[in-house]
Amino acid sequence: MPVTLDFSGRVALVTGGARGVGRGITQRFLDAGATVVICGRSEPEALPEGVSFVAADVREPEQVAVLMETIVADHGRLDVAVNNAGGSPAADAATASPRYTEKIVALNLLSAIHVSQAANAVMQNQDEGGSIINITSVSGLRPSPGTAAYGAAKAGLMSLVTSLAFEWGPKVRVNCLTAGLIVTEQADLFYGGADGQGVDRVGGILAMKRMGTPTDVGDACLFLASPLASWVTGSNLVVHGGGEYPSYLLVNES
Repeated sequence: MPVTLDFSGRVALVTGGARGVGRGITQRFLDAGATVVICGRSEPEALPEGVSFVAADVREPEQVAVLMETIVADHGRLDVAVNNAGGSPAADAATASPRYTEKIVALNLLSAIHVSQAANAVMQNQDEGGSIINITSVSGLRPSPGTAAYGAAKAGLMSLVTSLAFEWGPKVRVNCLTAGLIVTEQADLFYGGADGQGVDRVGGILAMKRMGTPTDVGDACLFLASPLASWVTGSNLVVHGGGEYPSYLLVNES
């Protein structure tokens, strides 16, 4: 029997869906036929056909409520919510200000809670329920020096889905997708290599011998949101190309 992922007639929300990993997720849901809503603090210059934008700072519950009201008013439903908005500049944990830490945790953990609560309220009243996906990071699974608060927030998301799966199931499935090292618009800057080869060098330490792409993450989101994952909830799908080569082996080889 052929298997297809057809999201025609479905509405998906991707927070921070205009660029980077979020843009890859947006594009894959579009490719599968979904109507996609993205949100952010500022509107992007151009949007693909089938994508609408709602201005919202997802750290603010009042703005999230307006976002959800707008989606329902415009489209009548919400089937998928992908909490992708996040990130963190580097900061030494010993000297990071309380304000910095609060902002990082708010963006990477609290915003996902706000959006998930609002999305669940809509999905519980739909016959088909819905799917909520939190984009996390390998920083939440391993040490994250320089971005400790970010790693802690992402680890919190992994714990969150295990509880929400019980509270909101069976109508709403809640999962997280842990992304590994992904090539985005700023990959060369972030991963080093003024010669443009930084991405290749970093990719070489992964089992798949390449860094991931936003499309790789988008494809995994399609699976988690689809009927193929109808018995998958409270889970963490790790999409990291097999992970990084164990550093202790490098030490032993030297």
